[in-house]
Amino acid sequence: MSLFKGKTLMITGGTGSFGNAVLNRFLKTDIAGIRIFSRDEKKQDDMRHEFQARCPELSEKIKFFIGDVRDLSSVKSAMHGVDYIFHAAALKQVPSCEFFPMEAVRTNVIGTDNVLTAAIEEGVKSVICLSTDKAAYPVNAMGITKALEERVAVAKSRTVDQNKTKICCTRYGNVMCSRGSVIPLWIEQIKSGKPITITNPDMTRFIMSLDEAVDLVIFAFENGVTGDILVQKAPACTIGVLATAVKELFECKEDIKIIGIRHGEKMYETLLTNEECANAEDLGNFYRVPSDKRDLNYDRYFSEGDSKRNTLTEFNSNNTHLLGVEAVKEKLLSLQYIKDEIAQMKGNH
Repeated sequence: MSLFKGKTLMITGGTGSFGNAVLNRFLKTDIAGIRIFSRDEKKQDDMRHEFQARCPELSEKIKFFIGDVRDLSSVKSAMHGVDYIFHAAALKQVPSCEFFPMEAVRTNVIGTDNVLTAAIEEGVKSVICLSTDKAAYPVNAMGITKALEERVAVAKSRTVDQNKTKICCTRYGNVMCSRGSVIPLWIEQIKSGKPITITNPDMTRFIMSLDEAVDLVIFAFENGVTGDILVQKAPACTIGVLATAVKELFECKEDIKIIGIRHGEKMYETLLTNEECANAEDLGNFYRVPSDKRDLNYDRYFSEGDSKRNTLTEFNSNNTHLLGVEAVKEKLLSLQYIKDEIAQMKGNH
């Protein structure tokens, strides 16, 4: 963590699952301070009390800023003296973005532009924007706005002095047990004695833990070149397998109920498109998609040409490593949330 020694990190949308995971990872290091920027004072207050109770000697390192990424002035006023930013603020629920697409535009696109504009003006050294697999071949408003978020970040990276501000994106799949994800919903259904509801058992999704999401952001921070999109090679599973794994871990006797695909959902997700594969670099556990450095003067590119192309092909949740029930159970049991929930259920019986 030496890169963060004595530095100030700001997390937009910092009261969410990702912000909590970053605090848990960084608070006990030699970082100078972490700023939590968000618009929900109740979540901030809950978070403040939780960390004061859990680590009173370190809670002074956390500073809370009320504001909205949609408002440039509120973002800018929170950034004075900040060294690094993890930009996690977003509207992420697929159905709600389908019904209110302009709200998704205001937060995911304009909000990102505001964060980057303020960061450049305030001399922030590095900004990592969090994106999603839904931004690759997007079919819903959430994915389309996240794809635009990536384009805004890459476009900004072309015009900024990269020695002053580095801008990168990270793209990853479903984070298990994050707020608003399906596993906590299933656990609530099991506790209530209701059947687990799933959209389609054959649907595939990438799965990763919150710790792995933080790993990806730190990898981008340490290794990314400005304009990069960095992708983690995550395994996947079918929704049917995931539901069966949860059912078995919690010894649920109820049936699994299929309710059909919701607004704007795909049968599988893509982390790396065929088009991105043309220039992508395989870094072992990660893919790096460098930004296209050409300008708008296209004539000379056509005359010069570029015949080289990578042999990589589209990386999606159907052609990655698909986990079975036992492997998914093992992955779930590595999560503290799952351990706590299982212990609580056993304690209640």
